[in-house]
Amino acid sequence: MQWFPDSALVRLEFDQVKLLLEGYCLTDFAKDKANTLAVWLDLHRIERELNQSQEAKLLHMRGQRIPYPEELNLSVELRLMEIPGAALEPQQWMKILQLLDSSEQLFRWFDADHRAAYPALTQVIQGAHYNQNIAAAIKEIFDPQGEVRDQASADLASIRSRLSRLRQERRKAFDRILSRLIKSGYLAESEEAFLNGRRVVALLAEHKRQVKGILHGESDTRRTAFIEPEETIELNNAVFSMELAERREIRRLLAELTARLSIHAPLLKRYYDFLGEFDFITAKGRLAASLGANLPRIHPGPALSLREAVHPLLLLHNRKNLRETVPISLHLDETNRILLISGPNAGGKTVTLKMVGLLQLMLQAGLLIPAHPDSELGLFNQLMIHLGDAQSLEFELSTYSAQLRNLKYFLEHADGDTLFFIDELGSGSDPSLGGAFAEVILEELVKRRSMGIVTTHYLNLKIMAGKTPGIINGAMAFDDQALRPLYRLISGRPGSSYTFSIAERIGLAPELLERARELVDAGHFLLDSLLNRTEQDLQALQQERQRMQELIRQNEGLKQEMETVIRREKQRQQVELLRQQHRLTEDRIDYLKEMERKLRQIVVEWQKNENKGEVIRHMQALLVTQKEKQRQDKQNKKLHAKYAEVDSVAKVGDQVIMKKKPPGRHGAGIAGQKSGSAGRPRAYYGRPDGPGRRSRLDCVCKKRTVQRPINLITVILCSQQRNPWRPRPSPTGSPPSTCFAGW
Repeated sequence: MQWFPDSALVRLEFDQVKLLLEGYCLTDFAKDKANTLAVWLDLHRIERELNQSQEAKLLHMRGQRIPYPEELNLSVELRLMEIPGAALEPQQWMKILQLLDSSEQLFRWFDADHRAAYPALTQVIQGAHYNQNIAAAIKEIFDPQGEVRDQASADLASIRSRLSRLRQERRKAFDRILSRLIKSGYLAESEEAFLNGRRVVALLAEHKRQVKGILHGESDTRRTAFIEPEETIELNNAVFSMELAERREIRRLLAELTARLSIHAPLLKRYYDFLGEFDFITAKGRLAASLGANLPRIHPGPALSLREAVHPLLLLHNRKNLRETVPISLHLDETNRILLISGPNAGGKTVTLKMVGLLQLMLQAGLLIPAHPDSELGLFNQLMIHLGDAQSLEFELSTYSAQLRNLKYFLEHADGDTLFFIDELGSGSDPSLGGAFAEVILEELVKRRSMGIVTTHYLNLKIMAGKTPGIINGAMAFDDQALRPLYRLISGRPGSSYTFSIAERIGLAPELLERARELVDAGHFLLDSLLNRTEQDLQALQQERQRMQELIRQNEGLKQEMETVIRREKQRQQVELLRQQHRLTEDRIDYLKEMERKLRQIVVEWQKNENKGEVIRHMQALLVTQKEKQRQDKQNKKLHAKYAEVDSVAKVGDQVIMKKKPPGRHGAGIAGQKSGSAGRPRAYYGRPDGPGRRSRLDCVCKKRTVQRPINLITVILCSQQRNPWRPRPSPTGSPPSTCFAGW
């Protein structure tokens, strides 16, 4: 993208967004890329980067993370590998090994599931592979601590073996010398040390001539002398020589490894770029999550439709100060290509203009924007701005002259792929003359089919926008009562500057206001007053609309709750029906099992008993009993369907039938029961169907009359004697209860 003037990106605060992005980067690669973030024109590249940012945002919100090291800078090492004869140091090879381990984790993370879930991120490593041979070659030379292995070469193993023996000999020799010097009292507190790579003893300065050897130095206080004893000079020389041989062999191995793996330098550079790229993409996703940014729809041509958009920097500032940020919505298309925003000062006109420009830059740089996902933005080849005071001492230009100079460039270079922003068009000159020239500029920009936003206070421009195709008015809302801006854009009508309202509210003398009204053109004053009243009426209508929408949302919520309750009730009824069916199925299965058991018993008796007639009679009796039981079960089911369970107290005179007696309860107070144990009914209890099952009546019970109140939890209301299932009136004439008392 091209922009004008050169400071356009800084004036729109795009550099501040880049600093925010850099703060989320961990690697130097990603930080450098954030600092040099470019604004693209290629639709496919923009879509790819936006999709990658969207998937990174989703990963961050799901608490997942692509594996890559937080700090890894290999630019020096990768350049050295490309230089013939260079040799990387062990710590540098450890960084290369860290790169390889991280790359291996990265490729493993992109398994089939992750590749299907995050196709845009997968494109970063598309066609690449992980080479295990590079890490294996490095690990042959180095151990996990970064030291060169003894087995790295046969010469190194031999050198280190001899070096170990020499050091042991030197150790023994020094131990003998130290033992002798300790007895003589010549040693200082430190006893021994290493100077210039040589092992020496620490003697008191006054005794340094008592020991033959080489003086290597003295302490700062000159109280201690460091002497290499004569007996160990040859051993020190031998050790020093072998250490030099070891370093030469290690240097040879490092140079050989560097030369052998230098052919993989491009692949290592690619791995390094992968990790840095994922760090950069992750930073874009984290920035989007912090701003509540979304992926809008992308239009291949010029388009500008924003829903609930906010300025990202203003959002962070207000969030820090615990203030709300009012979102802005606007729409420009082929029919209405220029938005003319008017309204009071400090009402948000310039912020809205800069917000749109900044969001457009962010989009074409591959960053998600803080706006509703239903927003739609196109791509522009040029971006031109004129904001605020543009005085120039270098070119001896006033504010108005600088504005004309910028507008001259607009008129010379603007076309249908240009997005422009002009703040306070025509200001800095005589209103009538500047306003007339502003009309001419707008007409020309409309002819060139450029798309943009213009702010103004000029009445003639508001009138022009209302009658010129391609230009649409817009107003920043203002609370006339509280005398404060609402920072809300209202498209389709011009806004009032509230000049007299603000002056009146702040307490200017009434006679001054009246005199000012007399000096203003009557038509001009009337139009501004109409705009003022119209805006207030629209605000009232907007508030009423919001209240109605809130009521609609509440009704929708109640409707959903009701549907949920109905759905749960249907589910409960279905579950209860299934339980009943299951209970019937269990009863039938129990009956069939019992019949099977008895039939098997009859078969056994038929085989054993010679009196077949007795067995036949037994079988007939069994069938009669089963038929009677089925008939009785059918009657019991009718009873259960006719009466309901209650947990109340029976009144005197109620007729009841008994159910299985609960533990610890007695049927005292029921007349007509046979004597047995005191107050205990006998023949009128049901029997249990089995362990853990509810009791069931086996026969039709005779009526019993309650003589004093008892708890119905142990009784069943009885019916007529001749027809046990038909309720009859109670002695008092009141209808009999039809309740079934279970426990």
